[in-house]
Amino acid sequence: GSSDECRVPSVTMAAWDLCVTVEELGPEAPPFKVSVTSDLHIGGVILRIVEKTQIKKNWSDHALWWEQKEQWLLRPSWTLEKYEIHADARLSLTSQHKPLRLDLPNGTTLRVQACFSRPVFQTVMGVCHLLNIRHPEELSFLRPVEEKKKKEKEAEKDVVHDLTALKVMSGTHHPTLSNGMPVHFADSPQTEAVYKLLSVSLPAPPPETITRMLHPSGLMDKAQVHNRWLDSSRSLLQQGVKAEDKLLLRFKYYCFHDLDPKYDAVRLTQLYEQARWAILLEEVDCTEEEMMLFAALQYHIGKVSLSEPQPTTSCPAMDDLDSALKCLEVKMESEKTRVEDMLYFISTQEMAPELQDYLKLFRPKRLTLKGYKQFWFTFKNTSISYYKSREETLKEPIQQMNLKGCEVAPDVSVAAQKYCIRLLIPEAEGMNEVYLRCENELQYSRWMAACRLASKGKTLADCSFSSEVENIQSFLAMQQSTPGANTAQTDEIINTHSLVSRRYQKKYKAKQLTPRILEAYQNVSQLPLTQALVKFLQIWQALPDFGVSYFVVRFKGCRKDEVLGVTNNRLIRINLSTGDVAKTWRYNTMRQWNVNWDIKQMAIEFNGNVNIAFSCVTATCKIVHEYIGGYIFMATRSREQTEGLNQELFFKLTGGHEAL
Repeated sequence: GSSDECRVPSVTMAAWDLCVTVEELGPEAPPFKVSVTSDLHIGGVILRIVEKTQIKKNWSDHALWWEQKEQWLLRPSWTLEKYEIHADARLSLTSQHKPLRLDLPNGTTLRVQACFSRPVFQTVMGVCHLLNIRHPEELSFLRPVEEKKKKEKEAEKDVVHDLTALKVMSGTHHPTLSNGMPVHFADSPQTEAVYKLLSVSLPAPPPETITRMLHPSGLMDKAQVHNRWLDSSRSLLQQGVKAEDKLLLRFKYYCFHDLDPKYDAVRLTQLYEQARWAILLEEVDCTEEEMMLFAALQYHIGKVSLSEPQPTTSCPAMDDLDSALKCLEVKMESEKTRVEDMLYFISTQEMAPELQDYLKLFRPKRLTLKGYKQFWFTFKNTSISYYKSREETLKEPIQQMNLKGCEVAPDVSVAAQKYCIRLLIPEAEGMNEVYLRCENELQYSRWMAACRLASKGKTLADCSFSSEVENIQSFLAMQQSTPGANTAQTDEIINTHSLVSRRYQKKYKAKQLTPRILEAYQNVSQLPLTQALVKFLQIWQALPDFGVSYFVVRFKGCRKDEVLGVTNNRLIRINLSTGDVAKTWRYNTMRQWNVNWDIKQMAIEFNGNVNIAFSCVTATCKIVHEYIGGYIFMATRSREQTEGLNQELFFKLTGGHEAL
């Protein structure tokens, strides 16, 4: 019952029963009844429930959710009375952070811990912080398109990379390693691999994938996308999102502040992927010439992403013991889970943690005219030793090189059958440069994988060795597409239909496209990866339709639906049937705007006594209001802005507030 501290002098408050379900106990568990008085504060209610459950755990992430009102009770010092909670309230004690599946622009699906209790604006910030994407205010969550029930087989295809265990240091800037990878991703080979997936452009999709995906067939379709944005000022749970649901993380505002390749590997790659899909799916129109250049750039970016060395970390990675333990852990798990994994486990064991073979060695620094010379090499732990011949291995090696902290780069031409590994090994005097030449792809893949692992301080026994070998082999396979001097036979080598949108897939045969794309490719083939990505984004941003978000609206006093285009600097009035622009209004002439929530109408006043008003047909007023307010907020950011975002201003400009 009620204890003494609940009593107000002279007046005893009446005790009553409050029903609270505890998520922890499962969906079937009956709610707890807790005896309370109206002056009990929320913190006290939680305490009583937790005592009743008798579960010993850390409850600090839990809070009360009021089901009927769809409201979080996040102020522990507020009383039940202040929240106006009575005996008919159904409350639930639930965690504020829950797993969420996120689909990124490049099609990767991640599972992350996300905050379900704060405004979505802050949840997106948290997710971007985790993924190392700066300027999270430019992104938001979209609901996925309702899919028709997939067949059992297809449903299995979604690969989800689990990052729920990833812990981030607080603070705005991540400590990063020399290759720009945030420290928290360097925890395990798995998370490193995921970081690579996020920060390196993925290979071109097969043409069927492009054809199968949704293509907007007109302005109406383009407008439908935008009614799926979540409301930034309300929480996920308030918007009906449940744990394990899938959302799309996308760039929403097309004004990309301060793109810096040094810090923005993930941001730049994902932005490129979003742009590339917008073009492949014809969400934004471009001319045939532009399409050829986009195709050439994609082709080039795809190629360079595979061949340019991802700079390795020069800091000695995990201790070998530590990595061995981790490795064992992963293997134990895989043994437990599936028979195939078990077989895989055995096969990787047979690949014995040692490589030996004849390779050729070349040292550019030595003043000899001799080129590559053959030796017998052994690779053990993180070191390479070499001998005159296989028979000499019982003697001392000619030299032993420890590769920990070295730089590893490929020097490969599939067309010329050249498979070399370039090593820069740190020594007291500087870097020792060594080239190893392999005979064939398989040998190269295994030695290259070993060198990469060793540079991070990992041995051949590490569980990521075989997947590293596979990656390298698939990269080589994709480089088969190097167009030689004889471009006659290049029709299947360059997969043209993966580089252009459906319209051009239908209009031209692959062999008609090849010479045109290769011609455009000559102009960009010298660009380094980052510049190629930036070039692609610049051409995209220069398209007339770039960055226009469409909404179907009904202007006040008009009989038919029209389209409102919202961009980063203006509003555009567009004829729905013809697509012609009727009028534009620039934000810098805007005096104020407001929303009449009752009749769901938005009114905007511009300089010179220009007033417009419209109601929204395809999306809610809130979404349009937030888009315009959001763009005005983006314009307030300054180059010098090092301190955090002015979130309050964002909510003021995008929330249900009346005016500027």
